[in-house]
Amino acid sequence: MTTDKSILRRFYIIAAIFVVVFLLMGYKLFDIQVVEGQKYRNLAQETVYRNFSIEPNRGNLYDTNMNLLATSVPKYDIRFDAVTVSESNFQKYASALASELSKKLGNSKNYHLQKLKKARQIKNRYVLIAKQVDYSDYVDIREFPLFNLGPYKGGFIAEQSTVRENPLGKIGERTVGFGNVGLEGAFDEFLKGKKGRRLKQKIAKGQWKPISDINEVEPEDGYDVISTIDVNIQDVAHHALLEQLEHFEADHGSVVVMETKTGEIKAISNLGRIKNSDKYYEKLNYAVYEPHEPGSTFKLMSMAAALEDKVIDTSTVFDTEKGMVQFFDRRVYDSKRGGYGKISAAEAFEVSSNTAFAKMIYENYKDKPERFVNRLYNMGLNEKIGLRIKGEGKPHIPHPQDSNWYGTTLPWMSFGYGVSLTSLQTLTFYNAIANDGLKIKPKFIKQVRDKHTLIESYSDPIVEGSVCSKETALKLQDLMKRVVEKGTGSNINNSNFSMAGKTGTCQTEYWIESGRYVSSFVGYFPADEPKYSCIVVIHKPNPKIGYYGSTVAAPVFEKIAQKIYIDTPLKDEITKEVFNSNIVNETYENYFEVSQKYKTVMPDITGYPAMDAVSILENLGLKVNLVGNGKVKRQSIKSGTKITNNQRVNLISS
Repeated sequence: MTTDKSILRRFYIIAAIFVVVFLLMGYKLFDIQVVEGQKYRNLAQETVYRNFSIEPNRGNLYDTNMNLLATSVPKYDIRFDAVTVSESNFQKYASALASELSKKLGNSKNYHLQKLKKARQIKNRYVLIAKQVDYSDYVDIREFPLFNLGPYKGGFIAEQSTVRENPLGKIGERTVGFGNVGLEGAFDEFLKGKKGRRLKQKIAKGQWKPISDINEVEPEDGYDVISTIDVNIQDVAHHALLEQLEHFEADHGSVVVMETKTGEIKAISNLGRIKNSDKYYEKLNYAVYEPHEPGSTFKLMSMAAALEDKVIDTSTVFDTEKGMVQFFDRRVYDSKRGGYGKISAAEAFEVSSNTAFAKMIYENYKDKPERFVNRLYNMGLNEKIGLRIKGEGKPHIPHPQDSNWYGTTLPWMSFGYGVSLTSLQTLTFYNAIANDGLKIKPKFIKQVRDKHTLIESYSDPIVEGSVCSKETALKLQDLMKRVVEKGTGSNINNSNFSMAGKTGTCQTEYWIESGRYVSSFVGYFPADEPKYSCIVVIHKPNPKIGYYGSTVAAPVFEKIAQKIYIDTPLKDEITKEVFNSNIVNETYENYFEVSQKYKTVMPDITGYPAMDAVSILENLGLKVNLVGNGKVKRQSIKSGTKITNNQRVNLISS
């Protein structure tokens, strides 16, 4: 039986519990409001307001002639805050706004009006009106009825973003790059700019609306970068490579054109085949990242080493033994059946004899193979160039201390097997030979500018010592001239301008299957006073159509050289033409002075394609009458004749 005393005890217990709970609640309220008040006020503020980063406009990327390679284009999302607009303004301007939106964006006036009314009805503060419109449309839309009252009275919201566009389209797409790839990645530190900050308010459905704030920080746009790329040469390289890849049904290929004295890369094209297709696109930057066995183009390096070590001279004779020589259990073959008999080192280079080169290196270095390899290392062939463009492949030159060094490694290295270099690494060495042995580091950048203000200049060549003596370089230059004049590259010999270089044909993936090749040609032009060096590498052409470097890669080199020659007549050819005319008898050191003198002399353009001939003659200030559209057969002004500006010349073509 419950007594009054037990009831009273229960009452006290319940009352005590209430007191404790009340005290705890009071303490918690005190803690929240006073002790940690600022923390929770900040949390509440962050829930409603938040600072967002504003991306800056990325700087423009230009070619050497200030043609755009990449630019940031502003795009705008237009939204409408249907709550902030007063009822009177909405009723007054909504219909007119819908009418203007219909004209600008399409869809009917009624469609837009109903969209605005629905947003008003459901209190939508962030309804999307238009997405990713350009700047001119943004300017138009913000002046539409209602929107022209601004963000508070008119509910107008515009959010800017930037889209990176490449005006060249697919040409040089991989070279220009994106993100951390290509030129975009290489010069990101200059292009990216500094982020800004903007306060936004959280509204319905987790959306954020920008608001004005005194702490708002405007972004700083990135600098403009002027690269060394020349879009005209890039275009020529791209199409010359593409045409050859398509004709030979190759897997992929690359071309690099470099200015000899400065190391400036004027063009770099990389095209890969789409699987199960005959289409090609800028797939990967093969010229920079892909090491491969160079094949016979490596004979220049072998010859340079042997000449530097003075173990041979260009007149040293080697017996090609009917085109086959055996080393241990393996055989080296020449491409010509029956071989070349006994030939000099110079002739071996000219005809690209594998047997002669294998003997040249093996017989002189077999007792001390590290001497040969160390010479290659001293030439820098085992080191990366150190490019700003990311992803450069690592070269490989075997060393006798390697576990996989065999007796046959040395002779096979002599003609470019068992070693690997990227296209650009090979070109850098050839460019050094063109510079009398002086190694110039390739570069992709000329200037960094803030609008019209110069920030950084990279005009000076980066000289990295010599790969060999001038004496050796001059001998190698002569050998490369002879390759084009009467050797394996004679099919591209052109009487209008001189070239020097070396063909390369290398069997690849021979451990999987035969019939896969890498075809290449690398050299420079003009031969006597080099202005440009160039490498063409084409992987896995269809061997049923052709696979030798002379037929697959060399014609691309010639096409690029000829086009550059036509567009900008080269100094040695200009001087030669002037000398042949007997009008002047002096040496010209300045190319531009020579060009002006050359414009007083009529060149011989018979045999040129008609449109190329017109381009040359108009560049000289002549007025051209053309009959026909094939190759030029006759010209009304004889070559060597003095010409004047605006003089008329008649051309007859086939």
